[in-house]
Amino acid sequence: MIAKTKLPFVATILIVLITAIDQIAKYWVVQKLNLFELGKIEVSNIFDLTMVWNNGVSFGALRADSEMARWGLVGLSAIISCVFLFWMFRATRKLNIFALAMVIGGAFGNMIDRIRFGAVADFLDFSGLYFPWVFNIADASVVLGASLLLLDMFINDEKLPEPTDQNLQNNNVE
Repeated sequence: MIAKTKLPFVATILIVLITAIDQIAKYWVVQKLNLFELGKIEVSNIFDLTMVWNNGVSFGALRADSEMARWGLVGLSAIISCVFLFWMFRATRKLNIFALAMVIGGAFGNMIDRIRFGAVADFLDFSGLYFPWVFNIADASVVLGASLLLLDMFINDEKLPEPTDQNLQNNNVE
């Protein structure tokens, strides 16, 4: 069991680990496998390594085709990551904290790519499962973290207090 006082520290380690694993995988795929020149390596019937440089955000949305748009996305990612960091350090529920750490770690991984290369390196291709998008570890972390945030909201749905006669009278405008 992790003590509540250690949760932010453990979550910070998770952010660093996700960012590092994402960057190591991208280095391996781009530099060692030379996927940039090969384009595609067929691994199985359902999974391939396919090199795609993504100028946009998730699934190619919000394409940044200019330097200004690129740095705008970097700035937006940095601002959102800072807001999520602030939220993470104030959060009290474990699932919420770790979900935010996953989103932040993934955002950092993709932000590093955007700064270094001008685009995000995507290479995980499950088109054999009729999933048309190519993505990376950072993307998977962001999607899983966001899904866990939604789950946390549903699990910990805090009920509003029941209306009382006093509340109803105070809210009545005549």
